[in-house]
Amino acid sequence: MSNPVIGYVGLTHLGLVSAIGAASKGFQVVGFDADLGRVDAIRGGRLPIVEPQLDDLAREHAPRLNWSADATALGTCDILYVSTDVPTDDAGRSDLDGIGRSIESVLPRLGPNALLVVLCQVPPGYTRTIKLAANRLYYQVETLIFGRAVERATKPERFILGCATPEQPLPSALATFLGAYSCPILPMRYESAELCKIAINCCLVASVTVANTLAELSEEIGADWAEIAPALRLDRRIGLHSYLAPGLGISGGNLERDLATVLRLSEQVGSDSSLITAFLHNSEYRRDWPLRTLQRHVLAKKPDAMLGILGLSYKENTHSTKNSPALALIAQLPSSRLRIFDPVVPVSAAAHAHTTAAVSALDAAKSVDALLVMTPWPAFREVAPRALAETMHGKVVIDPYRMFDSAEMSEAGLIHFALGRAAESVSCR
Repeated sequence: MSNPVIGYVGLTHLGLVSAIGAASKGFQVVGFDADLGRVDAIRGGRLPIVEPQLDDLAREHAPRLNWSADATALGTCDILYVSTDVPTDDAGRSDLDGIGRSIESVLPRLGPNALLVVLCQVPPGYTRTIKLAANRLYYQVETLIFGRAVERATKPERFILGCATPEQPLPSALATFLGAYSCPILPMRYESAELCKIAINCCLVASVTVANTLAELSEEIGADWAEIAPALRLDRRIGLHSYLAPGLGISGGNLERDLATVLRLSEQVGSDSSLITAFLHNSEYRRDWPLRTLQRHVLAKKPDAMLGILGLSYKENTHSTKNSPALALIAQLPSSRLRIFDPVVPVSAAAHAHTTAAVSALDAAKSVDALLVMTPWPAFREVAPRALAETMHGKVVIDPYRMFDSAEMSEAGLIHFALGRAAESVSCR
């Protein structure tokens, strides 16, 4: 059997990365989006998302990538993935209208034996409602991570596949395609797969919350969480790849959506969800760690302090600002003067009346009384502490992610605040 042709409906983050990843495995790919402007930009090599290595991968495998705004092109596909990104509101509720429209528009385009696979995240029970023969309908859990999407799309840990009859062999086209990735395939009923994605994210949130809670305790009792985390990674019950680095709560939208989904489902069926409520409370509290530190050590003594902000995206290597801790911080500083730099996100995203757009990380520190590192962009590590000290007016650097070495910061005369360790007291000059 020749390789199946793979189609993707929706060319935002999920669909675009997945399509390029499939082409890298040797498959002919049709990438469809109803937005002609987006398709033309992609054809011209102007990808509308930021992901390390993605542009190079797209150029390398361009001969196998057919980008189209014409839905009739999908008729050649043996497997059609619905890969529309799912927006969420501030309460973590998913807007499923776009998925519904995508499915309705492509069902008539399916070949007589083609398979439909829902790749975008949907709540439990959604896939089974789609009007298509059960032996042609699947749900596949997506596990892309902003900033590491290429790695996840080309070297997945496993495929989690929702099926009408998981005990039956997969259709040959789907088995051939998924088998090209050389990873385990876990078939299960639709609802199990849909809930599995949520379960994964709940476990991630639990790990993050433990790290955040104990990192704060470390700050108060003189311990250093960075010394503790390696010991936990060597415990087989926790593991090498555990999420043990403390951060500013959870952000990005996906984890929040899954917690909100659990809360709603638990309320509907009458099960206990107090743990999920605690996760959300802890996340909101941790998000404001930079603000609490800033108020205690800078603004309490100098309310009109000028502040430098490094980073606006919710994490490194992405343009997404969904639930960004940086934007949450800025919103709570309406009268402060800010110098802001992000390698990708424009300063206008801050929607703040008193901002200056810096041209570099070091420029963001020019004459400021305090510098806050709100996104751990790798390039920020390259800024020398002594250069910061010479550029800044004040001494305080609030660095949740430890982008800078504390000893080097101290040698440069700076006061370095980082998650999970105590910092010496500071007086603003």
